[in-house]
Amino acid sequence: MTTHITCRLILALVAGAIAAPALAGPGTPPARAGLQELSDSDLGAMRGRYIVGDNRVAWFGVTMVSDWATASGQHLQGAMTLGFDLRGARPAVSFQPSVTITAGEMPAVAGSGQVDAAGLANVGGLVQAVQVAGDGNTARNGLSLRVRDGAVALPSTQGALSAEHQAGGAQARASLDEAGARVLLQLAGQGAVSQWIDARAIGQSIQLTGDGSRVGNQMQLDLVRQAVPASQAVHQNIVQAIGMTRAGGL
Repeated sequence: MTTHITCRLILALVAGAIAAPALAGPGTPPARAGLQELSDSDLGAMRGRYIVGDNRVAWFGVTMVSDWATASGQHLQGAMTLGFDLRGARPAVSFQPSVTITAGEMPAVAGSGQVDAAGLANVGGLVQAVQVAGDGNTARNGLSLRVRDGAVALPSTQGALSAEHQAGGAQARASLDEAGARVLLQLAGQGAVSQWIDARAIGQSIQLTGDGSRVGNQMQLDLVRQAVPASQAVHQNIVQAIGMTRAGGL
């Protein structure tokens, strides 16, 4: 079930990337959305200019950590690690959620401000938003991408598809489903903190309506490339050379 859900997520992310419009030359009509068949003249102009690379994405991972400390001493945290091992015929997926809530000495006082993040639902790509309607708050969104070559770590044991904890008006949740992966922290009268990755966007959002909170979102994307074996790379180059020769009519 987990592999089925996350395969859909991977395919949706890849489809979104390859559907982006390509650069058009002078006099070329605007490209339509989706894949299009290239004409013989286009193929003739491209022949011999491109080669197959000798590396490929072997593993893609996402780590999200959201942390919220209120002025009253209440502490909420949600985290997840999500990994896609792409070396086999079908992606192998690992998912580990974690949530904690520590009660403060007194209940958090409901804030009097208001924020509205409804517009974020219309944004695609990379989204980072901070909305604060109180005083004395500290909020930070951080995202990093690490690309490296080398070995892929063995996938961790598959965990549950979600983890959730509630205490009074506080809620912490980390989940994975067909819509994507998300970490969400909510505190009644104080706002919400979230991070997500889905087919449309990678996002971080902080909404605070109270005072004196310290909030942080941190996301790290890891991409591991693995070289194709030498024999396979040679085979790819031979096949490409044969195809070019046939196209040239030799």
